[in-house]
Amino acid sequence: MEARPIVVVGSLNFDLVAYVERLAAPGETLPGLEFESHPGGKGANQAAAVARLGYPVYMMGRVGSDAFGAELRNSLERAGVDTTYISTSSGSSGVALIAVSSDGEDSIIVVPGANALFCPEDLDSNLELIRGASLVLTQLEIPFATVDHLAEICEEAGVPLILDPAPARPLPRELLRRAAWITPNEVEARQLSGRDVSANDEDALRSLAEHLIKQGPANVLLKLGERGSYLAMQGGCRTVIPACAVRAVDTTGAGDSFNGAFAVALARGATPTEAAKFASAASALSVTRRGAQSSMPTQAEVNAFLDGGPELRMELTGVRKEEP
Repeated sequence: MEARPIVVVGSLNFDLVAYVERLAAPGETLPGLEFESHPGGKGANQAAAVARLGYPVYMMGRVGSDAFGAELRNSLERAGVDTTYISTSSGSSGVALIAVSSDGEDSIIVVPGANALFCPEDLDSNLELIRGASLVLTQLEIPFATVDHLAEICEEAGVPLILDPAPARPLPRELLRRAAWITPNEVEARQLSGRDVSANDEDALRSLAEHLIKQGPANVLLKLGERGSYLAMQGGCRTVIPACAVRAVDTTGAGDSFNGAFAVALARGATPTEAAKFASAASALSVTRRGAQSSMPTQAEVNAFLDGGPELRMELTGVRKEEP
């Protein structure tokens, strides 16, 4: 029986990346070390992450009529994403201006371009695709009205919706109630809860996750970077998922890799805890490479990492064997 696809509804942006020694302070000009450009956008990144892991995936969104739009579509097709439901609008595609520091941290400015034109009517034209999905992934780089309408469609169809609440913003309880999962990082969790999430204390994480669940979502998966993740489900499960230790080169797209891998594992029948561990490994591998979509690992790479291949682990953590 053919697997029901994952559908990603969201943004496509072209990333213009400057590598710097450190991130600039407000009003400060710094010399750049290198410059690169990559296809990106949270939606497209998550779709690429799913496809690289060998799972069928459709992308829904909008690109512009510029050269960036053509490359955004072509890049996804090379990754194995079905781009049939990506529309083209006259004008500019979405663009992200990214600075990446020498320790792998990043700062991002997103200009929405065609993403701002992706409207609820675009969803209504493709209802059967959404209704036939195993899972739907979405984010907040497209108009809020579109995200809200998508949540309504998923609820009516009984299709689980994974909401990545990024970029950070307050969200109404009705939208959160319709989400099977929300996957905020620390900044987004702070925006949703009004609470500090920097503490390593498990009791504090439990309290934060329970506060978020009371706002409506069925389940919460907090993405905590090098501190791992925290899984909380309405059924009672509460657990810390440790991060995989690697040597970070570029964290751009790490959260998208995590979301895509988490969705794939769930769609393949993994338990949420198993899926979070798989997502942690995929995300860890992605930060060892530059770029967003270009850094997404394959299923074979994640399997090798989880199986504990010693040579791979030493390479990624920066550890080398001692000579005899």
